[in-house]
Amino acid sequence: MAKTIRIHEFGGPDVFQVEDHDLPAPGPGEVRLRQRAVGLNYIDVYQRQGAYPNPLPLTLGNEAAGDVVAVGEGVTEFKEGDRVAYGTALGAYAEERNVPARLLVHLPEAISYEVGAVMMLKGLTAQYLLRQVYAVVPGSTILVHAAAGGVGLFLCQWGHALGATVIGTAGSAEKCELAKRHGADHCIEYRREDFAARVAEITGGALCDVVYDAIGQATFPKSLDCLRPLGMFASYGAASGPIAAFDINLLAKKGSLFATRPSLFAYSAKREALVRMTEDLVTAIETGAVRPEIHARYPLAEVAEAHRALEARETTGSTILVP
Repeated sequence: MAKTIRIHEFGGPDVFQVEDHDLPAPGPGEVRLRQRAVGLNYIDVYQRQGAYPNPLPLTLGNEAAGDVVAVGEGVTEFKEGDRVAYGTALGAYAEERNVPARLLVHLPEAISYEVGAVMMLKGLTAQYLLRQVYAVVPGSTILVHAAAGGVGLFLCQWGHALGATVIGTAGSAEKCELAKRHGADHCIEYRREDFAARVAEITGGALCDVVYDAIGQATFPKSLDCLRPLGMFASYGAASGPIAAFDINLLAKKGSLFATRPSLFAYSAKREALVRMTEDLVTAIETGAVRPEIHARYPLAEVAEAHRALEARETTGSTILVP
């Protein structure tokens, strides 16, 4: 029997229940894991609330790291005892679970389980945003909303390492200082400053090549005012609520802008893409370009408290659950 966190209805953090689960043997193409650390992400909140509905009862969580304890028929890439991680396999809030082998990657010995549990969804999100959605190069100017958050810190560090001028936004002076310690050249307290006006001031009117936005409703459409002509608006989250439908002609009025709503699930859907992206991320970590940090740890059974802190925007960096 393994402890699993389930919800039987959508709602607030109080819907979580700790249950004993009799896990079956891994099926064909599956791997059974003993999980050592589970990453917490804002998408977990959306899924708990039912904004991204999944069939009930439901075990949340998309990223974790642990050890292979059994493999199913046809699995050749992994064996018992391997250290592994994943970032797009719903059902992570558990002590043990079965995962499709195609979603797993090998975790190098030099990378801890805790880092493995937060590098996959958050780190690979930063990878596709910085390297694929808009290819950041030396001399690029990027705006990172929620710069002190889990993905935000990855973007600040990696963007800085790639040679970009990194402008962040955050909700307090403390969060801005954290973003600056992790590579942001400038950080704007959006609660007391007009971030679009400050971006224009910082850049001397040249504005940004790309805006990476995990906030949504509260930062749109003002984020478009931060972009140079032909710039890219990349909306990858909606912590303040979803962006409402808008007239696409607005993009022309603001300077023939591009706008996208990408997801890690699409960018890593092919096995070869997942492996390639992970190799790029691991190299960034091993060279010190990216330094994932765990700022909070909760026992798995205290997942409701972790969700309350996340929703209240009390968290910075990465948070993990410990099975």
